[in-house]
Amino acid sequence: MSITPKQLQELLAAMIPARLPLLITGSPGVGKSDIIAQATEQAGAELLISHPAVADPTDAKGLPWPKANGTEATFLPFGELAQAIHAVKPTVWLLDDLGQATPAVQASFMQLILARRVNGHALPDTVTFVAATNRRTDRAGVAGILEPVKSRFAAIVELEPTIDDWCIWAYAHSVSPALIAFLRYRPELLCNFQASADLTNSPVPRTWAHLAKLESLGLSAPVESSAMAGAVGEGASLEYLAFRSMAKSLVNLDAILLNPTGAQIPTKPSELYATAVGLAARANETNFSRIATFATRLAVEADKGEFAVLLVRDAIRRDEKIQYTDSFVRLTAGPIGQLISGQE
Repeated sequence: MSITPKQLQELLAAMIPARLPLLITGSPGVGKSDIIAQATEQAGAELLISHPAVADPTDAKGLPWPKANGTEATFLPFGELAQAIHAVKPTVWLLDDLGQATPAVQASFMQLILARRVNGHALPDTVTFVAATNRRTDRAGVAGILEPVKSRFAAIVELEPTIDDWCIWAYAHSVSPALIAFLRYRPELLCNFQASADLTNSPVPRTWAHLAKLESLGLSAPVESSAMAGAVGEGASLEYLAFRSMAKSLVNLDAILLNPTGAQIPTKPSELYATAVGLAARANETNFSRIATFATRLAVEADKGEFAVLLVRDAIRRDEKIQYTDSFVRLTAGPIGQLISGQE
């Protein structure tokens, strides 16, 4: 049942045009809604969002409305239901936090999801249902989803984030190399959700994204420390701040770029992660020949092939044009190319 963000994007890309409804579960903050929004945009579709947790059954059925003859009544669609009925462009109708909805609200969507019509109104072929929910164990107010509602979805999958997928997102959104390197070093902290009655946050992809935004504000050290603790929890934030301080004081990326053949190679894992990710964040078509030289030293001279592969792969994730340079072609024809093939 579990699926990675990359696999979920592939699944949505296939199911949206086929109009097959999909239910996605996962802990809070793992990126369910964001991935659905991205997949919708990539499919060239419009996104229609409903929040069943705060809805009424009439939202999915329409309001009783008297006909002109005064002796009969019909159901008048309104809100998202009216938008969906009149949709002319491909549309993804997202039922967000469906598991928090009352049984009556969940039941009101059953006919729409399966039969694609309700009270005389039919949905056009352009509309695809996707639902997202947390799990009962997440203490997110989810009591469960009715069995006949679950069976109306073509598939139910659980989203589990991965560090590689998160790093692709992070590079695309200009997240600091120090934070990317830290989570490479401590991948278990990427998604360490702990349900709690206390007013504290857990480290999950959503809260790390919040921390990245806080980091870009240029706050004073005491204020930044408090804000980061409020974003991902005190333990995770203190670990990151210590890692960032180490990276700034011990890792000299400029020295490596100036002298890739003679620069000192770090020995500690934390420094190696900071170096590999830091260089990947700076890599471009112009300087990649120097980075390739240092990556080769990592693999051959220092026997740190896994960090050489990390450096090269993250560089390509950030800038795909690098893989068309002569330096990259020569690099992958040597020992690092063999290491990359061996890890695939």
